[in-house]
Amino acid sequence: MDELNLNALEQIPIPEGLEERLSAKIDKWEQREKKAQHRIRRSRALRYMAAAACVALVVGVGLHLRGLDEKESGAQDTYQNPALAQQQAERALNLLAYNLNKGMGQMEKAKALSDKTEQSLNEQLKELK
Repeated sequence: MDELNLNALEQIPIPEGLEERLSAKIDKWEQREKKAQHRIRRSRALRYMAAAACVALVVGVGLHLRGLDEKESGAQDTYQNPALAQQQAERALNLLAYNLNKGMGQMEKAKALSDKTEQSLNEQLKELK
């Protein structure tokens, strides 16, 4: 059976210029792949530069606001006054606790959404089996 197929294949005429056309097509595919890789590298570089710019902006604004706060508050020394030091410490700890609780609430929402998505995905995978 295999001998018959090989003999039949050998008798089929090969069109002229087929090799050149195939080579040209392969070259085009390679060029497209190189362009796609270049786009990926460029988009990654842009993402890293954008992230670095955001960090620089946040740090710059934070330093600027810190300088304004020090100028406005007159940089009081709370160490000499224990009551004022306690008030400032409580204020800082309350702010920390508030922001921590706020972040934990957002984490719980994200975990619930992630669990729901995972459950849905598992159900769909079971249906495919």
